[in-house]
Amino acid sequence: MESDWQPLRDLGFNDSACLEVGHIVGIFNYLTRLADGFGLKLDAQTEDAARSRKALVRPE
Repeated sequence: MESDWQPLRDLGFNDSACLEVGHIVGIFNYLTRLADGFGLKLDAQTEDAARSRKALVRPE
């Protein structure tokens, strides 16, 4: 629905930008479902970060 896109339009997103957002959301949706389908599990560090809601930081 057009109203679903209105918040992005209000931020100045044009048709091309909205299409790009749609593609990115679709890719993440696909990858999550693919990982679930293969039974992939997150590593312990990522699980802990998700549970604690703290950012996962890569060591330098």
